[in-house]
Parts: sequence; C-alpha cells; structure tokens
Amino acid sequence: MYDIGDVLEDTVIAPGSNILISGPPMTGKQSLAYDILAQGTRNDEGAIIVTTKDNSKKTLSKYEDRINRSVDDVPVAVVDCVSRQQGMSNTEDTRHIKYASSPVDMTGIGINLSELLEDFYENQGIKRNRVLLHSISTLLMYSDLQTVFRFLHVFTGRISSADALGIYVIDPTTHDEQEVNTLKQLFDGMIEVDEQDGKKTVRSSGLPTR
Repeated sequence: MYDIGDVLEDTVIAPGSNILISGPPMTGKQSLAYDILAQGTRNDEGAIIVTTKDNSKKTLSKYEDRINRSVDDVPVAVVDCVSRQQGMSNTEDTRHIKYASSPVDMTGIGINLSELLEDFYENQGIKRNRVLLHSISTLLMYSDLQTVFRFLHVFTGRISSADALGIYVIDPTTHDEQEVNTLKQLFDGMIEVDEQDGKKTVRSSGLPTR
C-alpha cells in the first residue's frame, strides 16, 4: 500500500492505482502532487517525474527543496519532455534523466518510463515506485484528445502492471467538460483542489484504499 497520509489523513492507496489531481490555476495542485511523491521518497520508495512543463534541472532542483536532500542520495529520476524541444544543449540520457523530444513524443515518453521503472524494480530492488505526470493539460495543448487518451491508457496500464502509484495533474478550466469526463475514465480515483475566498479545499473521491 502507498501511504499518502501527509496529504490526506490516514489514507493509503492500493498498488497499481492511478490518481488524477484536478484543480484550477494557482490552487496548489502541483504542490500537492509533489507532496505525495516526496512522502514516498521519505519512505525509501522510488520517484519518477514526467515533466512536460519544466526542464529536468529545474524539476530536480524543485524536488530537492521539497525533500531537503540531494537527489543523488535518493532513487529519483526524470523523463524530460522540454529540454530538447527548447534546443538546450547537453541532453544525452543519463541513468537518472531520460529525454523525450517533446510532449508530442508520447512513444518516447512511454519507453523512457518503462526503462526507469525496470531499472528501479529490477536493478535497484525498489519494489514501490511513485510516478508523477505533470501535466495532462500540456499534452492536450500539443495533441488531440484521442491521441492523449490512447497514450494515457497505455501509461496507466504500465503503472498498474508495475504495482506503482501514478499521479497525474490536470487543469479542468482549460478543457471542455467532455474532454475532462472522457479522461476521468482512465483513473481509479481523484483528488480535487479548489480555493474560494482565500480558503483552500481538498476533496477526494473513489480512491482505491483497499
């Protein structure tokens, strides 16, 4: 089981689950997703971040601030979908950073994820791994709904077969309701973040806590 009690009190999630975190801009949904990931790192679990918004350097720096440790000392890896698209130099794959050509390169993203999960599970003996995809909204900026749905169907299947925990971030205000409802079908549960009158609320539904 995956403990996310730091985010939702006394909550544990079944292995192989995929959880969608949904919320408008500036409500802290990315921060909440990182909190779930960081709790796993503190529990000696693996963490893989698929980033479609920040490059790997910025992502790892942000994660180090979250866990107050060097990423060199913990099992953390990144699938970077940004750097090559922006023409940055020095984008050769390393053990802990894999590069996709862009957020459109969904085949490359999937292959890199599988390689990192296999390395953690088979080579490093890490049987519990958390995977964050930030964000679905960026994927939908570059590709149509049908393409993103097919990709996420395969992606969530990889998470399930590896008994990992998948965490996905979406901003529902940038998509029509039909798009969001279509994608919701792929997930086992959902965490909604909102803020009204300066007060933040976090609601969960359907979380597989068996």
